[in-house]
This record gives sequence, C-alpha cells and structure tokens, in this order.
Amino acid sequence: MKPFMKAGLTPEAKLARPPGLDSLLRRLFVFLLEYNLVFLFLAIFVALSFSVRYFFTVQNMLGLALSVSQIGMVACTMMFCLASRDFDLSVGSIVAFAGVLSAMVINVTDNLWAAVAAALLSGAIIGCVNGIIIAYLRINALITTLATMEMVRGLAFITSHGQAVGVSNADFIFFAGSSFLGISMPIWMTLACFVLFGFLLNSTIYGRNTLAIGGNPEAARLAGIHVERMRVVIFLVQGVIAALAGAILASRITSGQPNSAQGFELNVISACVLGGVSLKGGSATISGVIVGVFILGTAENVMNLLNIDAFYQYLVRGAILLAAVVVDQQRTRGE
Repeated sequence: MKPFMKAGLTPEAKLARPPGLDSLLRRLFVFLLEYNLVFLFLAIFVALSFSVRYFFTVQNMLGLALSVSQIGMVACTMMFCLASRDFDLSVGSIVAFAGVLSAMVINVTDNLWAAVAAALLSGAIIGCVNGIIIAYLRINALITTLATMEMVRGLAFITSHGQAVGVSNADFIFFAGSSFLGISMPIWMTLACFVLFGFLLNSTIYGRNTLAIGGNPEAARLAGIHVERMRVVIFLVQGVIAALAGAILASRITSGQPNSAQGFELNVISACVLGGVSLKGGSATISGVIVGVFILGTAENVMNLLNIDAFYQYLVRGAILLAAVVVDQQRTRGE
C-alpha cells in the first residue's frame, strides 16, 4: 500500500488540502467564538439600519455615542472591578457629588482646572475608602458600596442644600460642550478611555494581576501579587473616572444636580455583564464592554425613535440585563 493510502487520502485530496489548513480553521473558530458578541451586535445594527427610520443617520449616530459616553467611561473601570470579583454601587452617587462639587468650585474660583481637580480628588478619596474597607477590613463589596452610595448621595444634597448648582462660566461649559472634527469632546474622552483601559487590561501587569485576582485570589497571593493593595487601586481608579464623568455631565447640563445619575450604576454593570464580563471574576474583554455599552444605548435609542412609552423601556432594559446574567451563568457553568 502506498504511503498516502495509509492516511486514507487520495492524491487529489492531498493536493486539495494544503498544509496548516486545520490550524487555520482552529484559529478562525477561536476568533469567531471570542468575538461572537461583536458579530451579533453588527448583525443587529445592520438590521436596525434598514428597518428603523432615521436610525442610521450621522446626527442619530453622534447622538447615540454622546448618550452612552458617560456610561462607556465608567464601564471601562467597572470592568476591572467585576474582573477582580468585586463591584461598585457607589458610582452613580460619585457622578452626582463630583458634578455638584465641580460646579461649586468653578463658581468660587472661576478656574476650570481647579474645578476638575476637585472633582477627581473627591472621586479618588471615595474610591480609596471603598477599596480599603473592602480589601483590608474584608467587608462585602455589596454592603460597602451600598453604604457609600447612600452617604455620597447625601453629601451631594448637603453641599448643594438640595438645589441644583448653576454654572455660567464659559470655560466650564466649553469643557464638555466643545467638539473636534464634528464629534463632541465627551465622545473623544470615552474613546480615549476605551483605548487606555483596553491597553491596561491586555498589555500590562495591572490587567494580568486583576484577572489573576478574579480567577483565584489565594493563588494570586501565593504568586506574589499584593491582592489588597491591588484592590484598593482598582477602586481608586474607579472613583476617579466616575468623578470625571460627573464633571463632564455637569458641564453638559451647565449645573451640578445632586439627584442626577440615579440608577447609573445599574446601567454600567449591565453594560459590562452584557459585554461578557463574568460576575464570578477572572474574565473580561474591552471589545465586549464596548459592545455591551452600545447594546444598551442602541436599545434605548431605537425605542425612542419608535416612540415606545418610557414604562415599557424599563421593562426592556430589565429583560436585557436578566438575559445577560442568564447567559453569564450558563457560560461560567460550562467552563
């Protein structure tokens, strides 16, 4: 018997099946499996472009990107919290407090950078407190951030006396109201966050350590990772970005609103879970988070274009989140 007959292949099949084809097919399968959510979203996006009037227009696309800009920014850092087996319910309150504080500081100092710096510092302090309590005092993240959510929201109302803090400073309004190449600055800032935190997740020790802690905290500690310090840093960065989102929001609406961003934290967590960030930690991709953010934004945008009542929009958003959690549970159960 000839050698090629031992393998069960004819000479024609030998020629038709080039070397390395199996390896190529395996790589293609892994690629499609890893980015299946991206391709699914693209398919939905194309279908909506043809079926919903005014959806795929430049004005609507820019409006959609602007509407999810703050959620997108904070989702980048929430991704690290979830990947490390934690989460932060205080981000909505930080957004509100930072907005109020930046508005008050700009009214007193008339200095944009002082106002932004004050907001970022407040976010860093709140995030650091969250991290220290969770990491060193070993208090559950749910209880800790639920408590700070209420406390920080209370601070926002106390410092503003329960009233919106109006801003007339042109520099502050220009901070988020300006545009470059026809695209609003909040969108550019969100894109910068996607690039920065995607790089941190995929190409730095910071990202690898975060995933290691989420996968197995004890194994990470034995491997020499300072788990407690790392968790504090993760929450500190979370607070800073949430505060930046708060200053941007205050600039956009030209006032600091103590009751703003209510439910914001649930939208951020929903976007991350939709994007495949595991609630059990150890797994996250920036591409998935981006898709999750735009799935939520697109759903709300389409419902507004179709004039669907706001009450039904709550129902749809809740159903999307529930579906994402079920998918996450099935995926992690199968690992």
